[in-house]
Amino acid sequence: MNILVVEDNESVCSMLEMFFMKEGYQGTFVHDGQSGFDEFNKDRWDLIIVDWMLPLMDGVTLCRKIRELSGVPIIMLTAKDSESDQVLGLEMGADDYVTKPFSPLTLMARIKAVTRRFQTDSIDKENHFISSQHFKISKDSREAYYNGELLANLTPKEFDLLYYFIKHPKQVFSREQLLDKVWGYQFYGDERTVDVHIKRLRKKISNAEQPFIHTVWGVGYKFDETADSHE
Repeated sequence: MNILVVEDNESVCSMLEMFFMKEGYQGTFVHDGQSGFDEFNKDRWDLIIVDWMLPLMDGVTLCRKIRELSGVPIIMLTAKDSESDQVLGLEMGADDYVTKPFSPLTLMARIKAVTRRFQTDSIDKENHFISSQHFKISKDSREAYYNGELLANLTPKEFDLLYYFIKHPKQVFSREQLLDKVWGYQFYGDERTVDVHIKRLRKKISNAEQPFIHTVWGVGYKFDETADSHE
């Protein structure tokens, strides 16, 4: 796995490099946001880890700029533990965040969880392609189409959410269930992560006449291409 780490704390980089070697990951380390963006443009990455507080370009800006160009999975490292800060990182395109100080084993688990769904050798070959009234999705190429038009700006987690919803139309899922089934691990009560990703996905696939993802108050969410919105 080819991982780009943008982190200005050299001790953290040294620690991660040691754990990457144990896992067989190839890590490239840079120490400011501008260098991170330059390095991002030089290679094809399986994952990018971005610190929030960086010189020259902060991590949130870097995350946004990367997300404008690529759907590569992004994990944000942050010493900011307020909900608003974490939500901002997710809204800028991060797929997950880890709050400092963190256990390296926790970060390794998050890396594996975020990238697990991009390992094609573990995908059931019979479920590569699904379609619905308006959508057509290829699990193999990770491409989603709405009425024949490619949805080119979906992040990896938005793609996973849409795929899961289309596979289970009209079923109501709680936030805990979506965390378990789509993220593949628990956020230990941080259900706001689901809300943020669904909000972003709605903006990209919905309109006033066809909301598609509906809030079931007090329960969670469902995907329905026929129901009217009462939100």
